[in-house]
Amino acid sequence: MKFVTCTLPGHGEAILDILNESIRTSTAVYEYVPRALDSMGPWFKTKEAKGYPVIGVEDQAGILMGFATYGVFRDRPAYKYSVEHSVYVHQDHRGKGLGKALMERLITAAREQDLHVMVGGIDATNTVSIALHEQLGFVHAGTIRQAGFKFGRWLDLAFYQLTLQTPRQPVDG
Repeated sequence: MKFVTCTLPGHGEAILDILNESIRTSTAVYEYVPRALDSMGPWFKTKEAKGYPVIGVEDQAGILMGFATYGVFRDRPAYKYSVEHSVYVHQDHRGKGLGKALMERLITAAREQDLHVMVGGIDATNTVSIALHEQLGFVHAGTIRQAGFKFGRWLDLAFYQLTLQTPRQPVDG
């Protein structure tokens, strides 16, 4: 396996396939409709503009097996040191430690960018993702009950956070 920086031409369709499978079959994403391919251009542009990484893991043939990224937690200036992250692994490669490996690299990237808090919004029934986050030092920061509705039922959204020891000298503004 090889870790890569994902690009639109090299990985856009594979990321979309992984994400859309999660939209169609799980509560990992609180969306109903799979995204269109033309949504990936703006998605990558936003990541690039903010300097947010899109880290992928490929197999020996160069096929994307999973990816991790982060983005704006809340769009207000004082949240500039906090990000909300996502990690997705292709259905054929789950349970092999790829999610953990991707998260470890994402945490390293957040430290290198002098971020302070990483937030994961996780469906409260997703015990695998919750266990992974706890293993990496994330702590439960609260749950919004019945925050979403999908597959005919109310969904509770649990927030997990990791507080990093960066930046050394945060500044206002």
